[in-house]
Amino acid sequence: MTYVSYLKTPIGFLRILSNGFGITDIRFMDFDGPEEPDRHTESAKTQLREYFEGIRTTFDLELDPEGTEFESSVWKKLLLIPSGSTTTYGTIAKELGDTSYSQAVGHANGKNPIAVVIPCHRVIGSNNKLVGYAGGMERKEWLLKHEGALLL
Repeated sequence: MTYVSYLKTPIGFLRILSNGFGITDIRFMDFDGPEEPDRHTESAKTQLREYFEGIRTTFDLELDPEGTEFESSVWKKLLLIPSGSTTTYGTIAKELGDTSYSQAVGHANGKNPIAVVIPCHRVIGSNNKLVGYAGGMERKEWLLKHEGALLL
């Protein structure tokens, strides 16, 4: 069974999905829909609301994203990037053991199914430019400004 909650944010709706064991998907949407929540989606909704209100910088949620072993290893690295900070694809590749993994890291970053909580928006290009974000570049810029990582 899939459970669902929606949260209206300053940059669109978030659809939050759970499989009953943990959060499987959080993504930006331009609309909301019918809800069938469980404890995981409602906890995520509460914590995300606090994040957007500026009173939370970390999350304490059970996550259950589906991905390859490599994608999962990248997503685990993303969880270590503190709020208010950024890193690069190359830095993550180096942490994974090979700087030639940069493109693969970018691909895994783009497949992150749990927006905001697994903070793929905190990864920028090696030239410190904002590059790629499945939720849209305007949202990436907003999130980084909200966290104080982008002072433009």
